[in-house]
Amino acid sequence: MENKLIATEMLGRYKKRLDPYLKEYFSKKIIQAKKVDPLAVKTIKIIERFVLSGGKRVRPALVYYGYLAAGGKESEKVIKASMAIEMAHAFLLIHDDVVDRDDVRHGIETVHETYRILGGKMNLSKSEAMHFGNSMAIITGDYAHAMANEILYDIDFEPGIILDALREVQSIVSRTIPGEMIDIIMGAKGSATEKELARMHEGKTARYTFEGPLHFGCVLAGQRKNTKLLEAFSAYSLPVGKAFQIRDDILGVFGSEKKLGKSVGADIIEGKQTFLVLRALKNGDKKQRAEINRLLGKKDLTEKEAEIFRGIIKETGSLDYSQKLAEKLVAESLVAVKKVEFKNNEAKEFLEGIAEYIIKREV
Repeated sequence: MENKLIATEMLGRYKKRLDPYLKEYFSKKIIQAKKVDPLAVKTIKIIERFVLSGGKRVRPALVYYGYLAAGGKESEKVIKASMAIEMAHAFLLIHDDVVDRDDVRHGIETVHETYRILGGKMNLSKSEAMHFGNSMAIITGDYAHAMANEILYDIDFEPGIILDALREVQSIVSRTIPGEMIDIIMGAKGSATEKELARMHEGKTARYTFEGPLHFGCVLAGQRKNTKLLEAFSAYSLPVGKAFQIRDDILGVFGSEKKLGKSVGADIIEGKQTFLVLRALKNGDKKQRAEINRLLGKKDLTEKEAEIFRGIIKETGSLDYSQKLAEKLVAESLVAVKKVEFKNNEAKEFLEGIAEYIIKREV
């Protein structure tokens, strides 16, 4: 069986092991919140719906396999601890959806959209309902961040490891924020360089999605000072994380809306700066460049216009270039992973397979 198929099966099995722990955690939090305030109960239920509506659980799975790779043996304990990474992910996604003005995530309305609808039922004006939705989503995201920390305070590990784990989660968040800022600045400018994109991909995706969770797993295994292992994981994580983002950008324009659980044209409407856009502008003729600039960021984009945009991306060779770049980066990560001294062969299979899966994934 191909490595990528092995990895997707392993990912599916991990999700089935993790989700019952998440459901149990939310149930306990709702019982606790009933003693605090009805608003707290409502907030937790919204976070629960958001988290359990979908998602592959890639980041907590990487925590688990990073832990096994570093020699960790207590699998059930680390599964519970990996919930913290999923909650930190939810916190960042909830805020990111506000920034991107996305209305759908995992096939359901985003948190700010949920509250915007509630604001409309409160007879708020359109602009006030939108502000209400954004404000409540920011607070809800903060709540999810607090829950991520709380999970770590309560895990059944030695106090020193708990402290290191808390530090690592905050480090992941602090490294992600500058990448998000670069993304926002590029969107505001309406332009970007390939160097800026690479910086954004490293901060917003590579370190947050791959390096951080793998390092977190090492920390839980008591290997915080194992510099050789951490550096080897970083060498693997950075190229594969960049490839993950490039593939995500491709799917954001060419993917299936049903599979993605969000609007495929959203990246075009948002005016998102990607390698697809940069390469099309570089290779396109005057007419093609004018069309890209006209359509990118157009709020009332039609499906016909989205098809014109996709056509130009293909005609200019931008789609082919971006996919090949992702494949090149994955090849780099597969070379780097051979230098990891694995304590567990299952972890090795997963990291090799997940890299191959990334450049061909449809969701």
